[in-house]
Amino acid sequence: MHVADLLVDAFGRIRQEVHAAVRGLTADELVWRADAEANSVAWLVWHLTRIQDDHVSDVAGAGQVWSHSGWADRFDLPLRVEDTGYGHRTDEVAAVRVASPHLLTGYHDAVHARTIGYVSRLRDADLDRIVDTSWDPPVSLGVRLISVVNDDAQHAGQALLLRGLLLRRRR
Repeated sequence: MHVADLLVDAFGRIRQEVHAAVRGLTADELVWRADAEANSVAWLVWHLTRIQDDHVSDVAGAGQVWSHSGWADRFDLPLRVEDTGYGHRTDEVAAVRVASPHLLTGYHDAVHARTIGYVSRLRDADLDRIVDTSWDPPVSLGVRLISVVNDDAQHAGQALLLRGLLLRRRR
């Protein structure tokens, strides 16, 4: 297995979990929060997708799907277009509202397609390329991509946990 195969598989698993987390939820369920300080399924999926879009677009030298393909307009959130959710306060989490799970999966699928298009062409030697010198030590492409996979997997898992709580509340 080559690095491209590994990354395609990892991002594919995240996509599956995103779809599983939002499938069949109502607009109200998507924004339900376990308490006033908690994240919602909608926020978690939006945020993990924004991070993937932001970070992969940066290393690929491409414009973000969010701002260049009309997704920011479709979501129409009261946030800055460059916002990824990092460091959001509770009121900003609450501002991430969507009409249906299809909006979230549509954006995620568009970002996923861009990500797969990029990572599927990578060779093992590409992972050593430095992509961010603002850290000490500087961040390589491999470290950045694994960071995205890790962050996305954690947030997808959190969204699935919330889904489970929501489904139990339906009973």
